[in-house]
Amino acid sequence: MTPAIILLEKEHINFTVLSYEHDATAAHFGLEAIENLELNAEKVFKTLVLEANNNKLVVAITPVSQQVNLKQLAKACGVKKVAMGEPKKVTASTGYILGGVSPLGQKKRLDTYIHHSAEKFNTIYVSAGKRGLEIALCPFDLKKLTQATFACF
Repeated sequence: MTPAIILLEKEHINFTVLSYEHDATAAHFGLEAIENLELNAEKVFKTLVLEANNNKLVVAITPVSQQVNLKQLAKACGVKKVAMGEPKKVTASTGYILGGVSPLGQKKRLDTYIHHSAEKFNTIYVSAGKRGLEIALCPFDLKKLTQATFACF
């Protein structure tokens, strides 16, 4: 049971947990999930924690198959610049290890942005908070629980 799953159950959100055997040598956790669970790559989203130039951490939930456009994300956040967060800061703020960061159940509530492409799906997949564990849920439930904003980045 991860904090993400506990939150979903507490809030009575409809979701499904999918699991697979995580390969410790895997370099790309999202791609590993896609391959092992045979999922549509467009529906699998990674959770990235970035640091804005005001030293504030933000969460970007974006398709695994895409790179984040840092300039567009910064614009969505209302700052000049964003960069990947330092691993120690990410773990301290979210309570999760890299490769298993869930957008749900984080220690601290961070401003969260969901890539706009999620809006076209009834179900998307995000990390459940542990490598080898994914959650299938409605993107609008994710938006509600994280108080996120859909944005183009």
